[in-house]
Amino acid sequence: MQVDNELTSKVIKCAIDVHRALGPGLLESAYRECLYFELKLLCLHVEKEKPMPIVYKEVRLDHGYRIDLLVENKLVVELKTVECFTVVHFAQVLTYLKFGNYPLGLLINFDVSLLKDGIKRVINAPRTSVPSSV
Repeated sequence: MQVDNELTSKVIKCAIDVHRALGPGLLESAYRECLYFELKLLCLHVEKEKPMPIVYKEVRLDHGYRIDLLVENKLVVELKTVECFTVVHFAQVLTYLKFGNYPLGLLINFDVSLLKDGIKRVINAPRTSVPSSV
């Protein structure tokens, strides 16, 4: 499954429109609702707060994790309103990508002056095995 640049560009443009209209300083939920609205206006298939179960030892556990937005069943969009990203934010998106077998995620922080400074792409790249030394 491959995510095209056109889809990510549409999501980023909508996020920028929302940020320009609202500015920083609101709760994450406000940005999620507005971005959801904008993406639906483009006739995109968007799921809001999509449940993300954990599979542990072949048992599916509905533990309450939720993807903020899943666009066209292939692009994970995780929203934040934080001073700066941490490794935990990237790990969260990467976990969603791996558990759902999604190819790409966007991590978007609305608590910035310019939204372009708060957008990061996270790729679900397969791990390459490292030869072990004998």
